Amino acid sequence: MDTTKETKQDKRIYTLSQEAPAKAVVKLGVPLIMGMMIMVLYNLVDTYFIGLMHDDYQLAAVNLAYPTMMISIAISNMVGTGAASLIARSFGAGNKEKACHTLTVGFTLTVLNSLLVTVIGIALLPQIVTGLGAKANTFEYTSQYTFIILLGSIFTMGNYTFGQLLRAEGSAKYSIIGMVLGTVVNIILDPVFIFVLGMEIRGAAIATILGNAAGMVASILLYASGKSLLKPSAKYILPTKEILREIFWVGVPATLETLLTSVAYIINNNLAVGYGELTVAAMGVAQKILSLGNYIYQGFAAGTQPLMGYNYGAKNYKRMLSILKSGVMVVSSVELCVMAIFGIFAPNLISLFTQSPDVIATGAKVLRTIMCILPFVGAISMSRTSFQAMGKPQFAFTITAVRQLFLYMPMLWLLNHLFGFNGMIWAQPVTEVIMMVVSVTLLYKVISWFERKV
Repeated sequence: MDTTKETKQDKRIYTLSQEAPAKAVVKLGVPLIMGMMIMVLYNLVDTYFIGLMHDDYQLAAVNLAYPTMMISIAISNMVGTGAASLIARSFGAGNKEKACHTLTVGFTLTVLNSLLVTVIGIALLPQIVTGLGAKANTFEYTSQYTFIILLGSIFTMGNYTFGQLLRAEGSAKYSIIGMVLGTVVNIILDPVFIFVLGMEIRGAAIATILGNAAGMVASILLYASGKSLLKPSAKYILPTKEILREIFWVGVPATLETLLTSVAYIINNNLAVGYGELTVAAMGVAQKILSLGNYIYQGFAAGTQPLMGYNYGAKNYKRMLSILKSGVMVVSSVELCVMAIFGIFAPNLISLFTQSPDVIATGAKVLRTIMCILPFVGAISMSRTSFQAMGKPQFAFTITAVRQLFLYMPMLWLLNHLFGFNGMIWAQPVTEVIMMVVSVTLLYKVISWFERKV
């Protein structure tokens, strides 16, 4: 191995093991946030160009179909989160061979899972579209978009999972290359397919899939070039029972978490349809704009995951507590600034995607309400991913189960029943305030318990 490569590897290990906690969180989190901000354009670009057609039903259909993408990501999250957690812990324990074996198994499982999603999804397409909440004016548009997204599941799932596996070894900068390339491809192709070729909403879906394909190929080429610390190998293609058990032990709860989020999203859309299909369009635009803030806390949480996993493997619990405190302070401060921007410019932001006065007014109202989650939800996400990194998915899943099943979903129904539309959109902010206290307290106590045992 040449000296330059050794130096780069040493720097990555130093960041995981010794860098000042706040600096390490920012160092691993900010590149991911930049990449994720670009990934936001996957959703915003489709919404923007479809909005230029001045057809609010197609705008609503993109929002209705979005859970299809979320479910694909949920299933890929099973492999990505489970394998990434095991890779980081194996690195921390000094077992590089096990990390390489886990990486290869992650590649294989991603391909198999994506084929299952495509076959089953297309076979059940009419039932899926109905379940998503599509009605007469949006059913055909939602079907067209959903079909193409299902057909390209291997690219969506591969792009997402391979990026997670790169982050697990501390290669945050390399992991965003696929995100950036994929988004650039999507931005270029969207107007071509939607307007030049006249494919409308189908063109938006095709551009999204081709963008994900470009991102997935970029990640594969990075592994093949030898720039990553790990490399998949044919000799590791067959999994051991231990590796499968470890991946699924962490990964299945992570998948259930994302699936529960998808179910909550579908319930939210079905309730919104009761106020008119254009209300779905307004909520969809507001949620896509909010995703700019969401990707900030998700980036910090994803950056924290390898830090927590490595130091858990090394039994450095004191450093884990410092990372937790620093991470929560950093992400909450940043999100307060984002929240202020959304509050001031909400109508202007919504009007970028539609000219309908009703959609703009409703969308601005929704955005100014749901943005209140931002100072709280980052700490929840950081706590959840930390438990996954530690190989303690039961705690991560408990946070999500309580959050979605016992708080958010019941509150959606209850507040909608009691206060109508206003109550429905306030359900999430109320949920996140409660869950921030619960999740951070739980993580702090678990880490403190391990520290006392040393």
